[in-house]
Amino acid sequence: MEYKEFNSKVAVVTGAAQGIGLAVAQQLSAQGAQVVALDIAFSDLQLGMDGFRSDGDGIVRIHLDLSQRDSIAPLISRIEQHVGPIDLLASVAGILHSGALLEQDQQDWLDTFAVNCHGPFVLCPASGCHMRDRGRGAIVAIGANAANTPRLNMTGYCASKAALTALIKGLGLELAAYGIRCNLVAPGSTDTQMQRQLWHDDSGEALAVQGNLDSYRLGIPLRRIASPDDIAGVVLFLLSEQSCHITMESVLVDGGATLGN
Repeated sequence: MEYKEFNSKVAVVTGAAQGIGLAVAQQLSAQGAQVVALDIAFSDLQLGMDGFRSDGDGIVRIHLDLSQRDSIAPLISRIEQHVGPIDLLASVAGILHSGALLEQDQQDWLDTFAVNCHGPFVLCPASGCHMRDRGRGAIVAIGANAANTPRLNMTGYCASKAALTALIKGLGLELAAYGIRCNLVAPGSTDTQMQRQLWHDDSGEALAVQGNLDSYRLGIPLRRIASPDDIAGVVLFLLSEQSCHITMESVLVDGGATLGN
């Protein structure tokens, strides 16, 4: 789909070094947006006299550790100053520490919330304040179908995504009067590094599709796992004017794995 309204708009994407975040950044750039890609994997911030620098592909890449909350709002302000007013925000970065809750390491729990919830708690309102002042903008965060469906050995991740869902919907309610829309995309199994860390061997994808009743997983009715581009396409739709009357919504993109719940 072509989104002409993205041309020359400033779009910020977190978790943009790989997986869904990379796909979102690339698709936005292909539509003409000026993309600022943020990720802990990128090198430290470098600022030239002419502002932030790209690697020649039109995408500006900046180091950001979302767990370092004090660095987020100042970075958003610098992007506003040196790149331009932020029109679009895709909050994609997330981590998963698997393991039974009864044996969950406390630091793993805290780290999960630091990236999946507390970072967006600063990032999204900091961007939203600038959008509010201009009366335009859209925010999309990556939630998870696990926000509403318990998963063995993933309780910390599920809880953090449930909290993120409530955060984005609450922010959407606050910003609605200013014309700012806030939504979530809730993927299921997607071919990313995070997903692959859950697989024990080359049969992991087939088992995800098939399901496992011993672990209370029903499988995927569409008989495939998602690609990062599948998820990114929905993110772009929710950022676009094609979804101008959609806000405070979480869109499931899981191939039917949670039966629409």
